Amino acid sequence: MLITLSLFGFGNQAKSQIATGAVVPDFSLQDQNGQTFKLSSALAKGPVVVYFYPKDDTPGCTKEACSFRDSFAEFQDAGVQVVGISSDDVDSHKKFAEKYHLPFTLLSDTKGEVRKLFGVPKTMMMPGRVTYVLDSKGKVVHQFNSMTQATQHVEEAMEAIKKLKA
Repeated sequence: MLITLSLFGFGNQAKSQIATGAVVPDFSLQDQNGQTFKLSSALAKGPVVVYFYPKDDTPGCTKEACSFRDSFAEFQDAGVQVVGISSDDVDSHKKFAEKYHLPFTLLSDTKGEVRKLFGVPKTMMMPGRVTYVLDSKGKVVHQFNSMTQATQHVEEAMEAIKKLKA
């Protein structure tokens, strides 16, 4: 359920990818518990890592999610929220989070509208895997795009957080 999307009206065409230095538009999606997550509310509490991934419970996506899980305490200690987004529905996210004990928010973007909003590119006809690190004002301070280096998304995000906190 999408409540707020700024910068729309571009049909099915993905706009260019949001770049480092840009401020991301606000959005709202349902999380794995059916609760509404609003980006601006999360940013009011501090920086946010938003990572887009192709599909729940697939090898690369599971490896990435578990890597974020294993580093979750570090993100929490830095005052950073971690949010994963895919086109899977709320029920799929709930099962995925429970199966792998994922302590962070998974958002359901079933229509791919937030993915399009961020301009996340497809790779080999699959939804892309891109991680954005946002400061508390919603500005992209770092982004990393790699389908094959799933665990490097966590390393990249943590390095960016350390620089942001320095």
